[in-house]
Amino acid sequence: MDDRGTNNHLEVTDFILVGFRVRPELHILLFLLFLLVYAMILLGNVGMMTIIMTDPRLNTPMYFFLGNLSFIDLFYSSVIAPKAMINFWSESKSISFAGCVTHLFLFALFIVAEGFLLAAMAYDRFIAICNPLLYSVQMSTRLCSQLVAGSYFCGCISSVLQTSMTFTLSFCASRAIDHFYCDDRPLQRISCSDLYFHKMVSFFLCSIIILPTIIVIIVSYMYIVSTVLKIRSTEGRKKAFSTCSSHLGVVSVLYGAIIFMYFIPDRFPELSKVASLCYTLVTPMLNPLIYSLRNKDVKGALRKILGKKIFLFNSILTVI
Repeated sequence: MDDRGTNNHLEVTDFILVGFRVRPELHILLFLLFLLVYAMILLGNVGMMTIIMTDPRLNTPMYFFLGNLSFIDLFYSSVIAPKAMINFWSESKSISFAGCVTHLFLFALFIVAEGFLLAAMAYDRFIAICNPLLYSVQMSTRLCSQLVAGSYFCGCISSVLQTSMTFTLSFCASRAIDHFYCDDRPLQRISCSDLYFHKMVSFFLCSIIILPTIIVIIVSYMYIVSTVLKIRSTEGRKKAFSTCSSHLGVVSVLYGAIIFMYFIPDRFPELSKVASLCYTLVTPMLNPLIYSLRNKDVKGALRKILGKKIFLFNSILTVI
């Protein structure tokens, strides 16, 4: 059995991404929906990065983290969305073995990096609200760079372990992956290897990634809430809660979907696909909207950029 599994594993050159099990006539509708969401992701996250890089007033730790969050959202959604859209029109729906490895590696890298980055952003808000006088000293450029670099490093290490472990499995049961991108759980379903050790290691990796970041976020916000409630000014409390509620909204959507996807028994593949949509497409689409619509600095910078564009356009029309 082991020899047969190994041989079959060596013969696998591609997989088939089954995608969503819907009627063929709905594929066009899903394609248009994915296209709309992906266009909003591109517009929102590229716009957010452009605003942060061009406005000197946004040269602060919070916006440094926010710019990196937009970069991560843009990158990992770009790993998933284009291939999913192509498969709505493709009959074969195939992806090469190397393409599947790349899919899983890049997605795992950036989704883990985002988790650690959100924890760093919670710590940043904790220092800003609980120790405002020491904020510029404690949240130095060096520390911010180290926190971001550490997020990417942890994502890379986790991704290398997860990807190498997944693709040493034997795939002799089927080539059809019941998902719209290459992910660990759907690949486990088509493996004929003994999955006990693999599942234990995967659970351990998820635990050491998710639990510490959630603990940092929860503890940070416990201190933040305690401090904000002591603020006498209603306007001050409102401003503090407004800043933090944006971050909490993003964290809730992302971690809720991930916990459902990786900690709940894998009995409902279609529900898993819907949960995956939350953190592969919905969260990257909502993040720029959440942070821009609830942030006066970002809205002010956007108005400034648009004002310059309108002035330039009017000047050109006047010359013509």
